Amino acid sequence: MTREGIVEVLTNHLDLPRQVAVEVVGTVFEAMVQALRRGEEIELRGFGTFRFRERRARVGRNPRTGARVEVPARRVVYFKPGKELKERLG
Repeated sequence: MTREGIVEVLTNHLDLPRQVAVEVVGTVFEAMVQALRRGEEIELRGFGTFRFRERRARVGRNPRTGARVEVPARRVVYFKPGKELKERLG
């Protein structure tokens, strides 16, 4: 599902004007991005948790040339599904 798909769901199920749905989705996503930038964890009960994980530095390989490449350590966003979501998906 894309951002546009979420806007369509809001528009159809809640009878919101399209522009309002676009603003709601944009506002929610921006709030999530800002929380992650501050280092906060985002917990949506029954759905899951977004947080950062640290990836350590490693040596990789360029798939085209086979040359060794140093991959630096970095932080990546990680999603852990909640118990209720796991149960609903089977």
